[in-house]
Amino acid sequence: MTDPAGSGSVGHRPGDRGVAVMLVDDQALIGEAVRRMLLPEAGWRYRYVADPRQAIAVAKEFQPTVILSDLVMPQMDGLELVRQFRADPETEKIPLIVLSSKEEAATKAEAFRLGANDYLVKLPDRVEVVARLRYHTAGYVSMLQRDAAYRALQEDLDQAAKYVESLLPAPIQERVHARWRFIPSASLGGDAFGYHWLDDDHFVVYLLDVSGHGVGAALLGVSVLNVLRARSLPGTDFRDPGQVLAGLGGTFTMESHGGKFFTIWYGVYRPSTRELRWAGGGHPPALLFSPASPVPKALESGGPMPGMIEGLAYETSTVTVPPASRMLLYSDGIYEIRKGDGSAYGYEEFEADMGVPAEGSAAPLEAGVARAERLAAGRGYDDDVSALEITFP
Repeated sequence: MTDPAGSGSVGHRPGDRGVAVMLVDDQALIGEAVRRMLLPEAGWRYRYVADPRQAIAVAKEFQPTVILSDLVMPQMDGLELVRQFRADPETEKIPLIVLSSKEEAATKAEAFRLGANDYLVKLPDRVEVVARLRYHTAGYVSMLQRDAAYRALQEDLDQAAKYVESLLPAPIQERVHARWRFIPSASLGGDAFGYHWLDDDHFVVYLLDVSGHGVGAALLGVSVLNVLRARSLPGTDFRDPGQVLAGLGGTFTMESHGGKFFTIWYGVYRPSTRELRWAGGGHPPALLFSPASPVPKALESGGPMPGMIEGLAYETSTVTVPPASRMLLYSDGIYEIRKGDGSAYGYEEFEADMGVPAEGSAAPLEAGVARAERLAAGRGYDDDVSALEITFP
């Protein structure tokens, strides 16, 4: 039990825990009346503040789950105090009930406009006061728990995004040049990509996109990535794109991975013949930019998504790559973006835009990512954005 100016538990019986009430009122009589109202509630904490100029500091120390504030006080107007509570990041979300001696619609409206959660004509029956305090506390505690869970989830997603990015290959400047951009979405998609030399005359490049978002999608993407890097598909010639996709489909079935699937584009370039062989499963086509043509050639990905149906074969396509060509491989997050007016920016518009060199640079990587950034306009991305540029000298 505490005196009107004190703090601590107003009851010592086990049971209802977690409610912390702070009253701001210049009348000590009201402070004592509220204390007596709360006395039967086991485990509730109570703090009375007579001077509203001290209210913000006391609230930060006491950490109430609900605040009662008088409307008329000589030291400070009650509505101004509401404004100050809502302007401070440490108190802006605490439920606040305004106490008034009058039932005035205009005053109520102004209190709610400034951020009050409730309005009481003082003092109502104890049963009503306790019920409202319990109601607002429950909502506030639920919000704190939700925010804490969201922060923990976001930390997991951030760690997963860092892990995925740590597995991505370093840019290279050898017989083939490769560089990339990876922008994880807020909820983390399942993008993963890589490239390496299979032998002295076969360079492989691939990009995959797992359905859904979150850690589960990222882990499946990493699993596929590791299989491709380790070449651990039995009986598979990794120089044959069609064989690789068939092998992935047999290994990563939807049934064995919680209904998740992925799209992929997989290509193998042979410098001695300038031949590029590729196969795709449900993935957007790679774009091949040649110095002789202003329009990029779409290297279509006509096969189904691996793992959806067992035993499917994949066709391998071939193209001869002209000298000084560039290829852009990307995930659909680079164009599945809402414009500022709410309309969708789709693949057809993206492909048409990519046929026009970006201002000051003809590099497909910069052109594609710059357009995505302009469209997102700081709003963030709903899906991962992956863009991989290969230059064939």
